[in-house]
Amino acid sequence: MTFAGLGQLEATPEILRLLMGGLSEADTNWKPAPDRFSIAEALEHLSHAEGHCFRVQVQRMVEKDNPEIEPYDTEGHIAAGQYSGRNAEDSFDHFEEQRELNVEYLRDLPDIASGRKGTHPSLGTITVANLMNEWALHDLGHIRQIAEIVRALKYYPAMGPLQSHYNLNP
Repeated sequence: MTFAGLGQLEATPEILRLLMGGLSEADTNWKPAPDRFSIAEALEHLSHAEGHCFRVQVQRMVEKDNPEIEPYDTEGHIAAGQYSGRNAEDSFDHFEEQRELNVEYLRDLPDIASGRKGTHPSLGTITVANLMNEWALHDLGHIRQIAEIVRALKYYPAMGPLQSHYNLNP
């Protein structure tokens, strides 16, 4: 399938790997605030969503006529501890393996698959193309989130008086 965001989906693991270079386990477990993800939690969320959300929904929409799209309950997964206490490297490895398989699956879909539809209970009709764009946007949001934590942990503390020129929001 030809999709502008497919390159982004393919590049995300490499981008994340580069961002995480040189981080300690303590760094990956640091939470900027109680209601924010650590890097380890963000990676587990990406891994979980990769296997239980995006690919599953695309596949259902391709294989069935107008299936109901089940919302992914991030808040429910957080409350249940789905993303807590995980090893960042293990979560990343699992995400990376799934992503490789998912990109291969997506590349093999015919272009017509982008117009396949499903029905979301609160949003109405969604196409595979809509979902693919959300998938790429979701990746970029977590890349940005992880990059901001890396900025705060690795570089900001050693900037001295130059810190006054930056406003971080990890």
